Amino acid sequence: MQPTATVLVYSDDSNTREQVRLATGRRPAPDVPVVEFVECATPAAVVKELDKGGIDVCVLDGEAVPMGGMGVCRQIKDEVFNCPPVLLLIGRPQDAWLATWSRAEAAVTLPVEPVEFAEALAGLLRTKRLQSA
Repeated sequence: MQPTATVLVYSDDSNTREQVRLATGRRPAPDVPVVEFVECATPAAVVKELDKGGIDVCVLDGEAVPMGGMGVCRQIKDEVFNCPPVLLLIGRPQDAWLATWSRAEAAVTLPVEPVEFAEALAGLLRTKRLQSA
């Protein structure tokens, strides 16, 4: 049986969450596990899911309301022990410095471009796998 990776997706917009699922497909690259999603529409739900454990990568929407993914990322990096790597969805390429401030490991722009997104997600899953080995 193939191992799976659990990806948390945070956005208040169900269309953004769907873009992430569609861009990922069953797996973002042949050398990474099949992906299962945990979807969250509120920052409190993100923290609750991370407290449960088992999340391999977080995808956070920087444009989410009422709290953007950058703020959520900064919070979880401060509060969650062994916080999983974060892929931040940003509104403009110029916001990449804010992604760095939030301590996200990677960032891609919205709307989700499938190839770029899949490459970024696969890279984080590979890094996570190496850290776990």
